[in-house]
Amino acid sequence: MAKFAYLAVLAGCLGGALWLEPILRVNVLRRWRRLLLTLLPVVVIFALWDLAAIAAGHWTFDPEQTTGVLLPGDLPLDELLFFVVVPFCAILGFEAVRAVLRWPAGDESP
Repeated sequence: MAKFAYLAVLAGCLGGALWLEPILRVNVLRRWRRLLLTLLPVVVIFALWDLAAIAAGHWTFDPEQTTGVLLPGDLPLDELLFFVVVPFCAILGFEAVRAVLRWPAGDESP
């Protein structure tokens, strides 16, 4: 079971945040272009950062707690998913606060 520990943590994050989409109607998934434009730089920058740290020997991952699926540069798939899931959950949280407090983001029509 430890092999899926990283994925279990990511699933917990998603479970704690995904309900915000239908219940509070935050519309993060409906505005998929905005979501992609937000996630893409985060994923790219942090994946490159991890790849550099792995190549330099500064960063490692416990193979007992990851799926063992390695992407080029020995980046675990679990780590790449982390760079998608955690910012996605943060966006859902941010949009939930905005929805409840009715705060504009600045790019919606009044």
